[in-house]
Amino acid sequence: MAQIFKPSANSITQVGLLSVAIGVPTLWLGIAGLSRSPANTKVQVPKNQPVPFSHQHHTWELGIDCRYCHTSVEKSSYAGLPATETCMSCHSQIWTNSPLLEPIRQSYETGMPIQWNLVNKVPDFVHFNHSIHVDRGINCNTCHGAVNQMHITYKGNSFQMAWCLQCHRAPERYLYKDDSASGKGLTPRQQVFNVYWKLQEFGPANLNDQEKDLVRGDYNGAQPWEQDKIAAGKKLVSEYGVKVQQLADCSVCHY
Repeated sequence: MAQIFKPSANSITQVGLLSVAIGVPTLWLGIAGLSRSPANTKVQVPKNQPVPFSHQHHTWELGIDCRYCHTSVEKSSYAGLPATETCMSCHSQIWTNSPLLEPIRQSYETGMPIQWNLVNKVPDFVHFNHSIHVDRGINCNTCHGAVNQMHITYKGNSFQMAWCLQCHRAPERYLYKDDSASGKGLTPRQQVFNVYWKLQEFGPANLNDQEKDLVRGDYNGAQPWEQDKIAAGKKLVSEYGVKVQQLADCSVCHY
């Protein structure tokens, strides 16, 4: 019987199998990497707005409290966006002829709201409540990055489920209480915003290490070897009534 396959067929088969063995995992890792890259998550990609609003100028240089614009962040699931009247409370007196603020003036004259482009948005099947997190002392920068340093706002973290679960499975790594003189007697909610007032009044040199990480947008939770911080966090979990055993349940975040 004549030989059907040439000897080279063995080499071709081996190369083919090796290509599949290497190519499939490589393709899978490449797709996974792309899904977590800024190309997909838009992390640290500035978002164009009708008016180039600078958080750094307004919060750090001028010292305007976050809640002046985001009025519902303490009491609602939605942080809220400023109404045109909020902007005009200052800009009817200053920068009144700035071309950059023309959309604000037009909105005020016509009554048509500014169409801000949302930087952070969760899918429709996800429920996120700002007020609950603020009430437990979770600082804005923990999720949103160094907003106080942003000229044009961008997404500070991916908000993918795995990222959220890091905190929900170990909230003791993220809960924080300021025991310095300026933080004594403050509720967790008050301490969220007190960090920014400390930064404004005393400068970064007078913040503790955790607060410095927060205002830089670098805080990723206490590490396992920081046993003192984790022990303090577990105490706060109990003190604040955080039900850790339920935080990773699907129904907590999904309808």
